[in-house]
Amino acid sequence: MSSYSDILAVILGGGQGKRLYPLTLERSKPAVPIAGKYRLIDIPISNCINSNIYQIAVLTQFNSVSLHRHITNTYQFDSFHTGWVQIWAAEQTMERTEWYQGTADAVRKQLFEIRSARAKYVLILAGDHLYQMDYSKLADFHWEKKADVTVAVQPVSRSEASRFGLLKRNPTDQIIDFAEKPKDPNILDSFITREDPEQPYLASMGIYMFNLDFLIEILTMKTGQKDFNDFGYDIIPYCVVNEPTVFGYEFSGYWRDIGTIRSFYDTNLELTMPRPSFDIHDQAFPLYTHGRFLPSTRVSNCEMNNVLINEGCLITEASINHSVIGIRSIIKSGARIKDTVIMGADYYDYSSEIPIGIGKNSDIEGAIIDKNVRMGQDVFIRPFPHDTDFDTDAYSVKEGIVVVPKNTILPSGTRIGPEE
Repeated sequence: MSSYSDILAVILGGGQGKRLYPLTLERSKPAVPIAGKYRLIDIPISNCINSNIYQIAVLTQFNSVSLHRHITNTYQFDSFHTGWVQIWAAEQTMERTEWYQGTADAVRKQLFEIRSARAKYVLILAGDHLYQMDYSKLADFHWEKKADVTVAVQPVSRSEASRFGLLKRNPTDQIIDFAEKPKDPNILDSFITREDPEQPYLASMGIYMFNLDFLIEILTMKTGQKDFNDFGYDIIPYCVVNEPTVFGYEFSGYWRDIGTIRSFYDTNLELTMPRPSFDIHDQAFPLYTHGRFLPSTRVSNCEMNNVLINEGCLITEASINHSVIGIRSIIKSGARIKDTVIMGADYYDYSSEIPIGIGKNSDIEGAIIDKNVRMGQDVFIRPFPHDTDFDTDAYSVKEGIVVVPKNTILPSGTRIGPEE
């Protein structure tokens, strides 16, 4: 009989994380902070733990030091659990000198480790999505259908459809057709399968459960064509056409792909609202992260509305609206912050001429301020038009959002924004 302990979760850490640059300038994509105290990798790992899946591997190859440190310091199971969370970084060997060539190639290059885990099933997960999902229900569906592959799917709107892999299911939930990110209107029309006019499509969530033997067979087979390097473009379409045991498990809960600066920014600010769709306060489905022994946040004579404040902050005589304030944030008197994500700091520093934090009378709107930024007095930041993208030595603008990279120093009087 199958058991959740037979499942190995493999989390794809992504490549260089170019779409999240400059947040990925010094860290891998799964290590990017979210909601002021967590990291993106905490989402799928927490989902696994809450689903009674305790063998978890994270595949990465770029800037993995901080991610490795976070995982090592955070996820330590006791002697009564057989679980673990490990980093499986890309490596060069005598047989292979190239790095990961895609999502499926990353898994292929770790088949030795996957076999060593002695799991019967492999759950493939993305490292840049925000959602709460009980994978045990997906596993139950997989076993009930006697599937070789199960793809988690979600209803999406017409405006979003071309961003995802679309699929069709028959009445038994078997997937009978698949197209990865189609742009052709005729193809899009052919994939309308739901009666809901708001969400007429079913899209792949990038979550796949494989029987181990079948996964090994697919990843090592020779077709006479190019290697199968990507799950969305290669593996899943091949399986849909050639295998009768590919099924779609529908998930209708909250789910966001936060792989771009715009989606990252919007998703963070959604969490500041009174009743966010993603509830980080859900006691039945907790979100785990590194335990810190930080003091309580101190707020003095401030005006705040729809603000998510994390621990260890010192905020004095500031006006803050619709913003995320990360751990150890120091915000000085007279500061005005609106529609902004401030990631906070890794440590306190008061000795420098420009200390870590937001200086007096600074006015910030429409920005992402990464960790350990030192901002002087009277700094002014405003968003650019949505279609604006450029980089400077001190900051970047992505889809109109001003992003100040980690450890940046902004001198007093700095002005960033479109010319008036």
